[in-house]
Amino acid sequence: MVTIRLARGGSKKRPFYHLTVTNSRNPRDGRFVERIGFFNPIANGAEVKLSVNQERVTYWLSQGAQPSERVAQLLKEAAKAAA
Repeated sequence: MVTIRLARGGSKKRPFYHLTVTNSRNPRDGRFVERIGFFNPIANGAEVKLSVNQERVTYWLSQGAQPSERVAQLLKEAAKAAA
């Protein structure tokens, strides 16, 4: 099954996540099909906290991709911020 989930990056104690479309059997930080955004949970001031390519998200959801719980929350937050 294809999922939309977070892949961790960044250094120790400074997390940074990419929103990736991947096969659910692949490891968390392993192979992916496409990167569709990022999430920076410790963004300060003018730094961007969340960036999502909405066109690609709607495409993958229409193809049957399932978002993880956290990604579903982030997509809802991004849609609210865009509107």
